[in-house]
Amino acid sequence: MALHGLGKVTVGVPNVDDTISYYTDFGLAHRGAGVFATVNGGEQLEIVHAPTRRLVELTVAADDPDDIAAITARLDRLGLAPEHDGTSVRTVEPVTGTIVRVAVRPRIVIDPAVPATLYNGPGRIDRWGRAPFLTRTDPVRPRKLGHAVIGSTDLETTMKFFTDGLGFKVSDYMGDKAAFLRCSVEHHNVLVMAAPVNFMHHTSWQVDDIDEVGR
Repeated sequence: MALHGLGKVTVGVPNVDDTISYYTDFGLAHRGAGVFATVNGGEQLEIVHAPTRRLVELTVAADDPDDIAAITARLDRLGLAPEHDGTSVRTVEPVTGTIVRVAVRPRIVIDPAVPATLYNGPGRIDRWGRAPFLTRTDPVRPRKLGHAVIGSTDLETTMKFFTDGLGFKVSDYMGDKAAFLRCSVEHHNVLVMAAPVNFMHHTSWQVDDIDEVGR
Protein backbone atom coordinates (compact mmCIF):
# COMPACT_ATOMS: atom_id res chain seq x y z
CA MET A 1 0.00 0.00 0.00
CA ALA A 2 1.40 3.41 -0.98
CA LEU A 3 -0.07 5.00 2.16
CA HIS A 4 1.39 3.82 5.45
CA GLY A 5 -0.41 5.56 8.30
CA LEU A 6 -1.47 8.84 9.87
CA GLY A 7 1.16 11.53 10.17
CA LYS A 8 -0.51 14.23 12.24
CA VAL A 9 -3.84 15.63 13.41
CA THR A 10 -4.65 19.28 14.04
CA VAL A 11 -7.53 19.56 16.49
CA GLY A 12 -9.58 22.70 17.02
CA VAL A 13 -10.99 23.33 20.49
CA PRO A 14 -12.57 26.32 22.27
CA ASN A 15 -10.35 25.90 25.36
CA VAL A 16 -6.78 25.67 24.06
CA ASP A 17 -4.92 26.05 27.37
CA ASP A 18 -6.97 23.37 29.13
CA THR A 19 -6.51 21.00 26.20
CA ILE A 20 -2.74 21.56 26.13
CA SER A 21 -2.66 20.76 29.85
CA TYR A 22 -4.70 17.59 29.23
CA TYR A 23 -2.41 16.21 26.52
CA THR A 24 0.67 17.06 28.59
CA ASP A 25 -0.74 14.98 31.46
CA PHE A 26 -1.75 12.33 28.91
CA GLY A 27 1.91 11.74 28.13
CA LEU A 28 2.59 13.47 24.82
CA ALA A 29 5.69 15.68 24.68
CA HIS A 30 4.70 19.35 24.39
CA ARG A 31 7.10 21.18 22.10
CA GLY A 32 5.44 24.54 22.52
CA ALA A 33 2.60 26.46 20.86
CA GLY A 34 0.23 23.50 21.19
CA VAL A 35 2.40 21.09 19.18
CA PHE A 36 2.92 17.61 20.64
CA ALA A 37 5.18 14.68 19.76
CA THR A 38 5.00 10.94 20.33
CA VAL A 39 7.98 8.73 21.16
CA ASN A 40 8.42 7.28 17.67
CA GLY A 41 6.19 9.36 15.41
CA GLY A 42 7.58 12.84 16.02
CA GLU A 43 5.17 15.79 15.95
CA GLN A 44 1.73 14.25 15.54
CA LEU A 45 -0.71 16.62 17.27
CA GLU A 46 -1.37 20.34 17.13
CA ILE A 47 -4.02 22.12 19.18
CA VAL A 48 -5.56 25.30 17.74
CA HIS A 49 -8.54 27.46 18.61
CA ALA A 50 -11.97 26.75 17.12
CA PRO A 51 -15.52 27.55 18.28
CA THR A 52 -16.27 23.82 18.68
CA ARG A 53 -14.16 20.66 18.84
CA ARG A 54 -13.32 19.57 15.31
CA LEU A 55 -10.66 17.89 13.21
CA VAL A 56 -9.14 20.90 11.47
CA GLU A 57 -6.47 19.03 9.52
CA LEU A 58 -5.40 15.43 8.98
CA THR A 59 -2.03 14.44 7.51
CA VAL A 60 -1.66 11.02 5.89
CA ALA A 61 1.79 9.55 5.22
CA ALA A 62 2.81 8.23 1.79
CA ASP A 63 5.94 6.49 0.53
CA ASP A 64 7.10 8.56 -2.45
CA PRO A 65 6.21 11.34 -4.92
CA ASP A 66 4.62 8.87 -7.36
CA ASP A 67 1.97 8.19 -4.73
CA ILE A 68 1.32 11.93 -4.44
CA ALA A 69 0.91 12.23 -8.21
CA ALA A 70 -1.59 9.35 -8.32
CA ILE A 71 -3.64 10.76 -5.44
CA THR A 72 -3.61 14.23 -6.99
CA ALA A 73 -5.01 12.81 -10.23
CA ARG A 74 -7.80 10.96 -8.41
CA LEU A 75 -8.76 14.03 -6.38
CA ASP A 76 -8.76 16.11 -9.54
CA ARG A 77 -11.15 13.67 -11.23
CA LEU A 78 -13.46 14.03 -8.22
CA GLY A 79 -13.45 17.81 -8.72
CA LEU A 80 -11.81 18.56 -5.38
CA ALA A 81 -9.22 21.08 -6.64
CA PRO A 82 -6.14 19.61 -4.95
CA GLU A 83 -3.05 21.74 -4.32
CA HIS A 84 0.21 19.84 -4.73
CA ASP A 85 3.94 20.54 -4.76
CA GLY A 86 5.39 17.18 -5.74
CA THR A 87 5.91 15.80 -2.24
CA SER A 88 2.48 16.60 -0.77
CA VAL A 89 -1.09 17.22 -1.85
CA ARG A 90 -3.74 19.18 0.03
CA THR A 91 -7.51 19.37 -0.33
CA VAL A 92 -10.67 19.73 1.77
CA GLU A 93 -13.05 16.90 2.60
CA PRO A 94 -16.30 18.36 1.23
CA VAL A 95 -18.68 17.37 4.03
CA THR A 96 -16.78 17.94 7.28
CA GLY A 97 -14.54 20.71 5.97
CA THR A 98 -11.43 18.96 7.29
CA ILE A 99 -8.23 19.86 5.47
CA VAL A 100 -6.57 16.62 4.40
CA ARG A 101 -2.93 16.55 3.42
CA VAL A 102 -1.04 13.55 2.05
CA ALA A 103 2.72 13.97 2.38
CA VAL A 104 5.81 11.88 1.72
CA ARG A 105 7.06 10.75 5.12
CA PRO A 106 9.36 7.97 6.36
CA ARG A 107 7.65 4.98 7.88
CA ILE A 108 7.46 5.02 11.67
CA VAL A 109 9.72 2.44 13.30
CA ILE A 110 9.06 1.38 16.90
CA ASP A 111 12.58 1.48 18.32
CA PRO A 112 13.46 -0.19 20.55
CA ALA A 113 11.00 -2.94 19.64
CA VAL A 114 8.62 -3.74 22.48
CA PRO A 115 8.50 -7.46 23.38
CA ALA A 116 5.07 -9.05 23.36
CA THR A 117 3.36 -8.98 26.75
CA LEU A 118 2.73 -12.39 28.32
CA TYR A 119 -0.86 -13.17 29.24
CA ASN A 120 -2.40 -16.13 31.02
CA GLY A 121 -4.39 -18.64 28.97
CA PRO A 122 -6.21 -21.95 29.43
CA GLY A 123 -3.85 -24.25 31.30
CA ARG A 124 -1.04 -21.69 31.16
CA ILE A 125 0.04 -19.16 33.75
CA ASP A 126 2.57 -16.75 32.30
CA ARG A 127 1.80 -13.84 34.61
CA TRP A 128 2.12 -14.40 38.35
CA GLY A 129 1.08 -12.01 41.08
CA ARG A 130 -0.23 -8.50 40.65
CA ALA A 131 -0.82 -6.76 37.33
CA PRO A 132 2.33 -4.91 36.15
CA PHE A 133 0.62 -1.52 36.01
CA LEU A 134 0.51 -1.47 39.81
CA THR A 135 4.30 -1.30 40.07
CA ARG A 136 5.13 0.87 37.06
CA THR A 137 6.12 4.40 38.03
CA ASP A 138 7.38 5.95 34.79
CA PRO A 139 4.79 8.08 32.98
CA VAL A 140 2.96 6.56 30.02
CA ARG A 141 4.44 7.79 26.72
CA PRO A 142 2.37 7.06 23.59
CA ARG A 143 4.43 5.56 20.76
CA LYS A 144 2.44 6.96 17.84
CA LEU A 145 -0.93 8.21 16.61
CA GLY A 146 -3.30 5.33 15.94
CA HIS A 147 -6.60 6.53 14.49
CA ALA A 148 -9.11 9.36 14.31
CA VAL A 149 -12.90 9.08 14.49
CA ILE A 150 -15.08 11.71 12.85
CA GLY A 151 -18.81 12.22 12.55
CA SER A 152 -20.16 13.18 9.11
CA THR A 153 -23.61 14.30 8.03
CA ASP A 154 -23.01 12.44 4.73
CA LEU A 155 -21.30 9.15 5.48
CA GLU A 156 -21.17 7.90 1.88
CA THR A 157 -19.58 11.07 0.51
CA THR A 158 -16.95 11.22 3.24
CA MET A 159 -16.18 7.51 2.88
CA LYS A 160 -15.75 7.83 -0.90
CA PHE A 161 -13.45 10.81 -0.39
CA PHE A 162 -11.09 8.63 1.61
CA THR A 163 -11.41 5.51 -0.56
CA ASP A 164 -11.82 6.83 -4.11
CA GLY A 165 -9.78 9.98 -3.58
CA LEU A 166 -6.99 9.06 -1.19
CA GLY A 167 -6.82 5.30 -1.61
CA PHE A 168 -7.92 4.12 1.84
CA LYS A 169 -9.26 0.56 2.08
CA VAL A 170 -12.48 -0.49 3.82
CA SER A 171 -11.89 -2.82 6.77
CA ASP A 172 -15.48 -2.96 8.05
CA TYR A 173 -18.67 -1.34 6.81
CA MET A 174 -21.78 -0.94 8.96
CA GLY A 175 -24.22 0.11 6.26
CA ASP A 176 -25.58 3.56 6.98
CA LYS A 177 -23.91 3.70 10.42
CA ALA A 178 -20.11 3.74 10.02
CA ALA A 179 -17.09 2.78 7.92
CA PHE A 180 -13.74 1.62 9.31
CA LEU A 181 -11.03 2.73 6.86
CA ARG A 182 -7.31 1.94 6.79
CA CYS A 183 -4.21 3.41 5.17
CA SER A 184 -1.79 0.97 6.82
CA VAL A 185 -1.58 -2.64 7.96
CA GLU A 186 -3.69 -1.79 11.03
CA HIS A 187 -7.42 -2.48 11.16
CA HIS A 188 -8.39 1.16 10.79
CA ASN A 189 -6.81 4.60 10.82
CA VAL A 190 -9.99 6.60 10.20
CA LEU A 191 -13.50 5.72 11.35
CA VAL A 192 -16.30 7.74 9.76
CA MET A 193 -19.63 7.68 11.61
CA ALA A 194 -22.99 8.90 10.39
CA ALA A 195 -23.91 11.87 12.60
CA PRO A 196 -26.44 14.72 12.77
CA VAL A 197 -23.55 17.22 12.88
CA ASN A 198 -19.95 17.18 11.67
CA PHE A 199 -17.54 16.74 14.57
CA MET A 200 -14.45 14.92 15.83
CA HIS A 201 -15.32 12.07 18.19
CA HIS A 202 -11.84 11.05 19.37
CA THR A 203 -8.26 10.18 18.49
CA SER A 204 -6.41 7.03 19.54
CA TRP A 205 -2.77 6.79 20.60
CA GLN A 206 -0.76 3.56 20.71
CA VAL A 207 1.12 2.54 23.85
CA ASP A 208 3.31 -0.45 24.70
CA ASP A 209 0.70 -2.82 26.11
CA ILE A 210 -2.67 -3.16 27.82
CA ASP A 211 -1.10 -2.40 31.20
CA GLU A 212 -0.28 1.13 30.01
CA VAL A 213 -3.95 1.84 29.28
CA GLY A 214 -5.68 3.71 32.06
CA ARG A 215 -2.61 4.33 34.22
